[in-house]
Amino acid sequence: MEAECSIALAAVSRAAGLCEAVRRATGGADAITKDDCSPVTVADFGAQALIIHALRQAFPGDPVVAEEEAGLLHADAALRERVRGFVQQADPAIGPQAMLDALAGGGATGGASGRFWTIDPIDGTKGFIRGDQYAVALALIEDGRVVLGVLGCPYLSDSLSAAADAPRGKLFHALRGGGAWCQPIDGGAPQPVRVSRRAEPAAAVFCESFESGHTAQGRAGAICSALGTTAAPARLDSQCKYAVTARGEADVYLRLPTRADYEEKIWDHAAGALIVEEAGGRVSDIHGQPLDFTQGRTLRRNQGVLATNGVLHEAVLAAIAAA
Repeated sequence: MEAECSIALAAVSRAAGLCEAVRRATGGADAITKDDCSPVTVADFGAQALIIHALRQAFPGDPVVAEEEAGLLHADAALRERVRGFVQQADPAIGPQAMLDALAGGGATGGASGRFWTIDPIDGTKGFIRGDQYAVALALIEDGRVVLGVLGCPYLSDSLSAAADAPRGKLFHALRGGGAWCQPIDGGAPQPVRVSRRAEPAAAVFCESFESGHTAQGRAGAICSALGTTAAPARLDSQCKYAVTARGEADVYLRLPTRADYEEKIWDHAAGALIVEEAGGRVSDIHGQPLDFTQGRTLRRNQGVLATNGVLHEAVLAAIAAA
C-alpha cells in the first residue's frame, strides 16, 4: 500500500489547498443548492476533480465512488469556468475537458468485491461556508473492507481550544493493520495518534454537530443524560469528529438517524472510521453492528454510527438502547 498511501496523501493535501484558496477568494459565498437541498461549492467540484485525476493517473483501473456529479457544471458555463480556474491554478496539467472527465469518473457504485476509492471532496460543506471545520476525505475499499483512509482537515489545529491565530491544517491517515497517523497538512513527519483511555461515562467528551439536521440531537441529549455525562461537548462539523476522537481529544462520536429510512453515505464515514479503529477505538452502528461497506454507495444495512475510544463503547450502546 506504499504507492496508494503516497498518492492519496498528496491528492488530499493538494485538494485541501484548493479548498482554502477558494475560501480565501470567495469566503465560501459561492454555494449552490443541490436537488437534495444540500449545498455544493466551487471547492467541492475542484477538490474532487483534483483527486480523481490523481487516482486515474496512478491507478487507471480503479473505480471511484464520489459524492459530486458533473451535471451542474455542464449546465452552468459560469460555474464551470470558476471551477476550472481554481483547478488549473492547483494543477496546470488539468485542462477543461480533463477536469470534466475526472468529475464524471466518480459515478461507480462500489460493492462487495474488488477494490474502489470513495471521495467526499468537502465533508462539512456548511462548516466550510461558515469559515469553520471541514474535511477532505478519501478511502480505499477492498472486498468490502476499508484498507486506507485519509482525512485532510485544513482548519484543525493541535487542539480545539487553541488560540485563533494558532497554526492550522492537519492530515490524518491510517492503513489497516498499520496504525493511525497525523502530520501538518503542508508537510512534516507523521506522528502516531491514539484514542483516549477514559472509562468513566460521566466524564466522556461527546462530539456534537453544529448542524441539527445531521443527527437527532434530542435523542443524543437523552443518551448523555442516561450516561450521566457532564463534560462539555466538542462542537464541530464533518469527519473532523473522527479525527479528534482518534487523537483522544474527544471520546465519543454519535450520529443518530434523523429519520427511519435514512441511509448513511459511505464517503461520509469510510476514512474516518478506519482512522479511529487504527488509533485503538471502535466503530459500529447504533446497534453495535460493524459498518457494512459492501452495499454500494450507502450503508444501507446499518443505522446511525457510533465511534468511541473502545472502552466506552458498550456503555454508550446500552444507553442508546435504553433511550
